[in-house]
Amino acid sequence: MSKATLPKLDNSLYPQVWEQQTFDNAQSLLMAMLLGKVSPDPYLFTKQLQANDTYQEWITASIFGRYIQHSFAALYGQSEDSFNRDIPVLFRNELMRHTQYLPLEQIVFMAGNMPKKARQERFFTTTLNPATVIVGAQKLKHDAGKSLVINRQAVINQIRVASKRVLGFPLRHNKRTSERIRNEVLILGFDDLRLVDEHHISHDIMHHKVEQETASTAILANTDVLLRCYELR
Repeated sequence: MSKATLPKLDNSLYPQVWEQQTFDNAQSLLMAMLLGKVSPDPYLFTKQLQANDTYQEWITASIFGRYIQHSFAALYGQSEDSFNRDIPVLFRNELMRHTQYLPLEQIVFMAGNMPKKARQERFFTTTLNPATVIVGAQKLKHDAGKSLVINRQAVINQIRVASKRVLGFPLRHNKRTSERIRNEVLILGFDDLRLVDEHHISHDIMHHKVEQETASTAILANTDVLLRCYELR
C-alpha cells in the first residue's frame, strides 16, 4: 500500500511574527532565539501551532501519543533478551503501518547529541518547536549535573527533510499538561542522515522556566551552544 505525504507545514507557519519581528522560516526564528533577539517561549509557539490548520491535519492523522514513543524507545534501548528479541521488530512494523512521508524542506529539531544508533536503527524523536528544543538542550545540561546557570555547551540539532523518502508521524499530546509543548515528530524511516554544517554560538540567551499556563520566570544564562545542521534523506 502506498504511503501518503503529510501537507507542507512550514509553508503555512511562516512568515511568522514574533515580538514584532517577522521571520521567514524556522531557521531564522531559532537563531533569533539563540541570539537573545526574541524570547524562546515554547507555550507561545505551541499556541500558534494549535491554531494552524495544517498542523491540525498532521495530528489528526496520528493515533499515537508520547506513551507509544517512550515505550518504543525503551524496547530498542534494552539489553539483549532472547525471550523478547522479536518484540522491537514487531512493534516497529506496526508503527510503520501508520507512517507517512514528511514534506520536502520541513525543519525539525532535536536537543542533545544525536543518538549513536539513530543511523543504524533509523529512528529518533524530534520537535517542531524551536523554543522547546532550546529549553530541552539547557535541561539536558542541567540534568547532567551542571548548575542552572549553564556555562558549558548545549547541543541543538536542526534537521531538514531533503528527500521524499523520509517516514514518520506526529505524536499527539495532552493539551492540558506541560506535554503539549513537546510538539514531537517520530522519525521512523530514512536512507541517510548527514551532518552538513555546525556553528558555535556563544551569547546570553533567555531561558524560560514556564509554569502551568502562561506564568513564567526568566533566567538569563550565558550559554555556549553547538548548533548542528543535518539533512535527512
